[in-house]
Amino acid sequence: MSIITVILVVIVAFLAGMGGVLDAFQFHQPLVACTLIGLVSGQLEAGIILGGSLQMIALGWANIGAAIAPDAALASVASAIILVLGGQGVDGVSTAITVAIPLAVAGLFLTMIARTIAVPIVHRMDAAAEKGDFKKIEMWQILAIGMQGLRIAIPAAALLFIPAETVANFLNSMPAWLTDGMAIGGGMVVAVGYAMVINMMATREVWPFFAIGFCLAAVNQLTLMALGAIAVALAFVYLDLSSKGGSSNGGGNIGDPLDDILNDY
Repeated sequence: MSIITVILVVIVAFLAGMGGVLDAFQFHQPLVACTLIGLVSGQLEAGIILGGSLQMIALGWANIGAAIAPDAALASVASAIILVLGGQGVDGVSTAITVAIPLAVAGLFLTMIARTIAVPIVHRMDAAAEKGDFKKIEMWQILAIGMQGLRIAIPAAALLFIPAETVANFLNSMPAWLTDGMAIGGGMVVAVGYAMVINMMATREVWPFFAIGFCLAAVNQLTLMALGAIAVALAFVYLDLSSKGGSSNGGGNIGDPLDDILNDY
């Protein structure tokens, strides 16, 4: 990688780390982070495919109570860097997906360190708030957010110091049975992640749309653009039905009309 590419990758990693806390620009999402790293490294297609596959896994990750979800930002950035350094392009996506899972779990340790350091920062912000020192509050806020960015940028920079030849030789030295097994395992992980999302979203009014999309996806003649257009059209149909159901005369039918239809069955 050139020095400019390295700097751009570290910037993307820094933004992904901050995005994991801010949730404003979604830089921590795999589809965004991997695509940006693929873009700055000249492997956009591989980055998009990796990001899309990891996104299906990350959709099922959520912080519930005290349980912290795996670190999607670190998994996305690190696996994308490994994919780029490996030089296998699209063929290396399955291996990168498999590597991303343990990296996501390992990222929990860095998250724990960052949150532990953030505790005294919060106390200092409280002390500044009692004095009405808004500039100091902003300073500590920026410092804390920057720490979250460094949580991903530092491991990313460390990975970039590994020679590309070393990563490529390591990946190419893997036997076929191992790479095939990793590809199968990566595909299963994506399916499990998608199943977790379906399990959380499954409602009676959504199942018909899921069945329609499932059948349309099996038609080989339809491109992704066509499937996307159909999905947008169905979304507008659903929103239109929902608005009509909520604005019925007399307020007698204020629920979801699809839900009412399914109840009749």
